Amino acid sequence: MTRLFSQMLNGVTCGDCIDVMAHMPARSVDFVLTDPPYLVRYHDRSGRRVINDDNDAWLKPAFTQVHRVLKPDSLCVSFYGWNKTDVFMAAWRDAGFRIVGHIVFRKRYASSARHLSYTHEQAYLLAKGFPAFPDRPPPDVIDWHYSGNRLHPTQKPVQSLKPLISAFTKPGDIVLDPFSGSGSTLVAARELGRRFIGIDLDPDHHRTATARLKEQPALTASIR
Repeated sequence: MTRLFSQMLNGVTCGDCIDVMAHMPARSVDFVLTDPPYLVRYHDRSGRRVINDDNDAWLKPAFTQVHRVLKPDSLCVSFYGWNKTDVFMAAWRDAGFRIVGHIVFRKRYASSARHLSYTHEQAYLLAKGFPAFPDRPPPDVIDWHYSGNRLHPTQKPVQSLKPLISAFTKPGDIVLDPFSGSGSTLVAARELGRRFIGIDLDPDHHRTATARLKEQPALTASIR
């Protein structure tokens, strides 16, 4: 298990995150920042879809494993679908997390418009145990830097993720993203001198994230 974990560090593993995390040591990562499927059967204008966005069978088992691999008194940030808040909340709490914060990512454009014009993304801050407060708490409203969604239908911008990694980890810590998609969390972690582990079920996204990381020079000065 330790050898497999070492092989996963600073890379992306293609597979079911529930199975992959089950082979990771307990209490082995410092922070989780992830963007799971929103359970809304999403597809973009070009028809791209997200695997497992049509069911919630994976939700509780995945976050149970996230809770297990997190170190005691650590944090997880998870994006979620606002119209499935009750389902996500139940899964997080059943896994053992406490809800300790809510983050809004403010957009300068509308991603869609129905009864309302949707100009934000959102995530919850989840705690395992009782983490210490950060020296410089990040704001709960963060500007969204549009990525163009070129690499993934729900691609998250690196610059909008970095304040969270910076606040909740220190150089050399391990950041996990079990739904890593195009690898934005991993790129943000590397740029800040953190180690990282990515997992994604979709082989295409795994290839995209792997190629993206290869194009980005590694920062080693602050990694222990």
